[in-house]
Amino acid sequence: MSDSNRRQFLHSLAAVGAIGWCESPIGPAAAAERTASEEGVFDLGSFGLESGIVLPNARIAYKTHGRLNADKSNVILYPTQIGAQHGDIEWPIGPGKALDTDRYFIVVLDQLGNGLSSSPNNSPPPYDRARFPTISIRDDVAAQHRVATERFGIARIALVVGYSMGAQQTYQWAASHPTMVERIAPFCGTAKTTAHNAVFLQGLRAALTADAAWMGGDYGEQPVLGMRAFSRVYAGWGLSQPFYKRELWRQMGFDSLADFLTGFWEKRYGCRDANNLLSMIRTWELNDLGATPGLGGNLEHALGAIQAKATIMAGQTDLYFTVEDMKAEAAYVPRGRFRVIPSLWGHMAGSGLNPADSKFIEREIKALLAI
Repeated sequence: MSDSNRRQFLHSLAAVGAIGWCESPIGPAAAAERTASEEGVFDLGSFGLESGIVLPNARIAYKTHGRLNADKSNVILYPTQIGAQHGDIEWPIGPGKALDTDRYFIVVLDQLGNGLSSSPNNSPPPYDRARFPTISIRDDVAAQHRVATERFGIARIALVVGYSMGAQQTYQWAASHPTMVERIAPFCGTAKTTAHNAVFLQGLRAALTADAAWMGGDYGEQPVLGMRAFSRVYAGWGLSQPFYKRELWRQMGFDSLADFLTGFWEKRYGCRDANNLLSMIRTWELNDLGATPGLGGNLEHALGAIQAKATIMAGQTDLYFTVEDMKAEAAYVPRGRFRVIPSLWGHMAGSGLNPADSKFIEREIKALLAI
């Protein structure tokens, strides 16, 4: 991609708040948004995990937007997804947007394992690197619940919203705290990881760890070849066949397919830590809402116990969180509405990169918040 095309693409993303991962926000709009937000880290202390391991000196990072009103009734929680950190998913946040900072107090919550919250790359022995313990989606939500209640004194949540792994956490919030959560909007993510989805994840893991520089997770420098392979595998799953056939990557300012694979996919994940990515893959692979304590070990029962109003959105051409799988789950949510994002952008329909998809998602979220 030429430098001018690259700059044009970054400015177009800045306009909708969808800066690429590891890119810096640019322009006056981004500067104004920074003044209306606050970043923080909440100390969890000795944090007991679902596995039985106690993670010492655990912490969870977050970023807030907007202001908490007097009765604390305007709260929106927005957890991150695999590879993302809180600054990477701000495209629906801002005045007049779906997550309207003039009306709501939005808390973007960093998953355990994402490099800002407790993760393989920032935890001391004996839980450093590949020895970092298995994290469940319920562990993520338990940590987030402490931020909401202990840091901000929140008792009611107007909306939990999330994309991909963020959708998994959104479902878990509704199941674990049914009387606390008023609405949920999970998009491009299922309540349980399917067998086909797990095959995709195993492919990512195999590609990354095949690099000799991986060294069982005790690498001195990032396993570059493994990260490149990881990114190339993801590129084939993250976007649809029509996306590539129609060369829609040209809309993002790339001049060739090779340029797109290198300039977008490799940069998207190449700036992350390999152990962190593998930790989140494990969390994703094990996700099962039906395993929530007290819900009988049954996915359908767990979905049926959700009390929140829900808008559940699937990407029309998503290759691993498929319309069929998401629709089947949504049918069990008593107050759920199911919507299909009419997009050729595959799983990335929920990423904020394509303006038409983003408008669809924002419109549905605004409609949910209005009821």
